Amino acid sequence: MEYATLNNGVKMPMAGIGTFLLTPDEAEASCVSALQNGYRLIDTANAYCNEKAVGRAMKKSGLQREEIFLETKLWPSFYTDADAVDKTLARLDTDYIDLLLIHQPAGDYVAGYRLMEKAYKEGKVRAIGLSNFNEEQIKEILSICEVKPTILQTEVHPYAQQKELKAFLAENGMVIQAWYPLGHADKGLLEEPLFTRLAAKYGKSNVQIILRWHIQAGNVVIPGSKNPAHIHDNFDVFDFALTDAEMQEITTLNKDKRYYEVTEDKLAAFATMFPPVDDQK
Repeated sequence: MEYATLNNGVKMPMAGIGTFLLTPDEAEASCVSALQNGYRLIDTANAYCNEKAVGRAMKKSGLQREEIFLETKLWPSFYTDADAVDKTLARLDTDYIDLLLIHQPAGDYVAGYRLMEKAYKEGKVRAIGLSNFNEEQIKEILSICEVKPTILQTEVHPYAQQKELKAFLAENGMVIQAWYPLGHADKGLLEEPLFTRLAAKYGKSNVQIILRWHIQAGNVVIPGSKNPAHIHDNFDVFDFALTDAEMQEITTLNKDKRYYEVTEDKLAAFATMFPPVDDQK
């Protein structure tokens, strides 16, 4: 395993399992499989409605709680709820969260950030950060925060490398974490001739080449899967390294192409949407 060191000294695994769009049963099985295969980072969220399943998977793994880096996200409709963090802890059946993020820059996200700062100061959270924020929104948080955000979770892949945003984050001591690290499984991206050539050279798959590129570029990755073989292979990326020249070749693939766009209408909807978190399995 390789690690990113966050701006408060917390060490975070560079690769983990994502649980977006997984049912509770799928999330539980995927997380158990991932932990058996050496993963130590799990990403979930209030809105995924599988936090209870993630908590069960951690217990089933037989690992000590401190061996697992647990990441979750507060949903906008809970930003002003004083007990939002405590309820999240209860669903996950844990005493603390390693990394807690503001999920969307919607609603009263400043209140949500204040809620996370309070939880951090109380020892309920080891690090806090942001998800889906743009540079201007990050600057707003930086201008008012008492506890600096450690990370930004956003869309990053070889077709959208986020070079300017990464430079801004680096200047402010923040790490970038990639969702859609494989470009939403875009066939054109996954079958790029460059990845095919490198895969043949290293005896790996195209997907493994992409994930290795992310890690060497400093991007924490959380590919999601419910396929045990894919879960195994997505983590089998620590026994080789791309050369500087190969890393540079991959940078030429950037197209600033995103597969998901957040609109004002979506953000307005997020602010009033209440995921059924309390009655999840």
